[in-house]
Amino acid sequence: MTISVAISGASGRMGTLIQQIIADTDGLELHSALTSSSAKEEMLGADVLIDVTRIDVSEANVDFALEHGINVVVGTSGWGQERLAALESGIPEGQGVIIVPNFSVGSVLGTHLATIAGKFYDSIEILEAHHDKKVDSPSGTAVRTAEAISAARDSEPVPPNADQPSRGQVVAGIPVHALRLRGVVADQQVIFGGTGETLTIRHETFSNTAYTHGIQLALNAAATATGLTVGIDGLLGIGEAK
Repeated sequence: MTISVAISGASGRMGTLIQQIIADTDGLELHSALTSSSAKEEMLGADVLIDVTRIDVSEANVDFALEHGINVVVGTSGWGQERLAALESGIPEGQGVIIVPNFSVGSVLGTHLATIAGKFYDSIEILEAHHDKKVDSPSGTAVRTAEAISAARDSEPVPPNADQPSRGQVVAGIPVHALRLRGVVADQQVIFGGTGETLTIRHETFSNTAYTHGIQLALNAAATATGLTVGIDGLLGIGEAK
């Protein structure tokens, strides 16, 4: 079976990478490459849409795809808990959406390890850095990591002086500090503080090619997915997604 894939955001960094992955992967074929000037109708007839745009564009693309029987992979940041809840309730029966905060295997493992460590520390902060062209902050990966850590604990951490602007954005009780720098692809550090010690779980991405395996997994899974799946954790066999 060959999966026909439409890409929304095809002219961007991730869109360009996805086109190359599709060309190099048996069982995948490019249906259409949509840019900001493309009509949504160009995706009609595809088996799967993969969206790597902006959150406002992404929401409209997902709605359109589902209305026309197309399953979706979303690599766009900004799909927080409220948006996910609304999306899940609106997915037609027999269709599926996979929301992927990060396609990197190492990043997913880093978040998984952080949820384990988070049970043993009450002092937790996240430092994330991305390239200077990334328009959103904090990153979807950092938000997902903070939420996953808190969900695995008995209660949310209580950060000191969280009302001070320089303390970062507090997500699920965890301050997240975002850097946007030239020369960086992606870098996340989850720092745990304990009595007389600190523990840092760090994942660095040096090239967008780190996302290749995760993109392949998500596209192949999306063709037959039903309901809402968040993350590629389950596809990697390291825990239940969502």
